[in-house]
Amino acid sequence: MTNKGLLKYKNMTDKNMTDKNLDTNLDNKNNQHRKRMQAVKEKVDQRIDEAQEERGLLIVITGNGKGKSTSGFGTIARAVGHGLNAAVVQYIKGTWACGERSLLENAGVSFDVMATGFTWNTQDKAEDIAAAQKVWQRCKALLADNSIDVILLDEITYMIAYKYIDLAELIAALKNRPKNQHVIITGRACHRSIIELADTVSEVQSIKHAFDNGIKAQKGIDW
Repeated sequence: MTNKGLLKYKNMTDKNMTDKNLDTNLDNKNNQHRKRMQAVKEKVDQRIDEAQEERGLLIVITGNGKGKSTSGFGTIARAVGHGLNAAVVQYIKGTWACGERSLLENAGVSFDVMATGFTWNTQDKAEDIAAAQKVWQRCKALLADNSIDVILLDEITYMIAYKYIDLAELIAALKNRPKNQHVIITGRACHRSIIELADTVSEVQSIKHAFDNGIKAQKGIDW
């Protein structure tokens, strides 16, 4: 074999060895990945097996960021999609057109709305308290209704903070509701007593908000 032939053979051999090493390394990485994922799966499966209790949840979505009501309405839409009977009790934003209401009422979701708008617009505490109490009476009836699977109490946290609704009365209604009824509470500054009672609590934080940069609230996105 000529020198040129020997060089060509050597190059081919080196390439084959390199390809073989790459294949071996890839196989090792795949095996390691498979072992890690199997360990994760076993832990997840164990937690699923241990989580056998089934009952109504109290879910709180609080914090200063945008998306609390959006999340609550999303859960209501999910529930309706699964054939559950849902209701919405809405505080604070009642004078605005509500895209979620337009959609969900057509799907059989009942809405009870305070309908006074923001407190800085009404500027009438007595009127706000009366409106809150009227809706709260309906809310208490829903929280005692076995036929309602899921209730969204949208922005009720403000009613507690302003003392328009009695905290102890809300806590009692939540504790005494039907066993399998789910309740979603949204709004800023949720009282610690409600947070302690809740099964799931999420805090939405504001990183940036378009309104802070002079961009107005827009139909279909913000309301």
